[in-house]
Amino acid sequence: MHTRYLDIHMLEHRPPSCLNRGEHDVPKTMTVGNAKRIMVPAQTQRRQWRLALENTLEEPAARTRDLLLHVAEALRAAGWPEDLAHFAAGQIARSATAKGLDTDPTQGHRTKALLLVAADSIVEDLATVCTNHRAALEKGLARLQKKEPDDSADTKPGRGKPPALLPTDKVAACLSRPTATIHLFGRMLAGLTDADVPSAVQTAPALTTHKSDLQPDFVTAVDDWLGAGDRGSAFMDTSFLTSGVFYRFTTVNLTDLTRKLDGDQNQALRLTGLFMRAAIMTVLPAKQTSTAPHTVPDLVAYAVRDGRPVTYASAFEQPVQAAPGGGYLTPSYHALDTCAGITHRLTGTSDLVGHGYATARTGDAAHLGTRHDSFDALIAAALINAAAEATGQTPADAA
Repeated sequence: MHTRYLDIHMLEHRPPSCLNRGEHDVPKTMTVGNAKRIMVPAQTQRRQWRLALENTLEEPAARTRDLLLHVAEALRAAGWPEDLAHFAAGQIARSATAKGLDTDPTQGHRTKALLLVAADSIVEDLATVCTNHRAALEKGLARLQKKEPDDSADTKPGRGKPPALLPTDKVAACLSRPTATIHLFGRMLAGLTDADVPSAVQTAPALTTHKSDLQPDFVTAVDDWLGAGDRGSAFMDTSFLTSGVFYRFTTVNLTDLTRKLDGDQNQALRLTGLFMRAAIMTVLPAKQTSTAPHTVPDLVAYAVRDGRPVTYASAFEQPVQAAPGGGYLTPSYHALDTCAGITHRLTGTSDLVGHGYATARTGDAAHLGTRHDSFDALIAAALINAAAEATGQTPADAA
């Protein structure tokens, strides 16, 4: 049985903005084809897509090291003594796995690794586990405070951790509970392999299709309460902005997503459609107040494939040149269409279930499939093709 993928390609012009910054507080760049390109990392895009989806689904997840601090706070709010609440938080980490999760007891048992958990009820659920086993926790704390030896402690060489006082299966179940976005974007919890979820979504860094340099923006601010005779600015700085046409590529493993949803294809398709809309419409939040880069993609194309995903990034290995009248959108559009045609000629189309695109550009793309008038129509057609049986025949694409 083939693995089915939904590939999504986007071309989008971004006006002067600062979509992402690196360690030196300037937009990230990358050299491709011996030309500097503006780059937006995959993780930056994925985080915003995840947050947008969670808002739509009203099913939040949280990536945090402070989960146990919140559980301890919930226990204190329920009347637990400070020392017992702190001890219970440590026991959650100790009981999560056979070896326990590494934490920093001096910081309220902040975990050493980030946890990605279902956020809607996990604090309450873990607090309930602690409440149901409060007697064992009180006994364990008393023994620790008296420094009495514990006959049940693990004394094997190389092991000195205290015994787990909470049921591992219940603690692990709380930490392992997935959400829709965890099914999509995956999760790895260090030391809790049963909670690992492979990502159904793969995402490439977004790159400008052409050579693009950083543009300095000299910024000044005036003190509104200047004294008599005062002149000049109260603040001066130089920030850097970028502008360009970005190629973005992401793909969804539909077979894997359906499997993780216990074979519920309808739910997998619903999540995929919501993901497509989030990928198309989400704007990165960096410097929105001073740049407002609220564009939408100028072209979105999809391809449903059996076997493996295919990116068209090679269309821009050689940076496109500006059109005679200026601008990079039209030459980028033609370069993407040409690359799709070359790919189909080289690989054949037997595994191509269906493809299409939506754009405001004039002129049809000969190799990107059926043209659609809107993103909504495009998403609907993509889901029809995604649901098609793998018969070896391409289904009729929705108009």
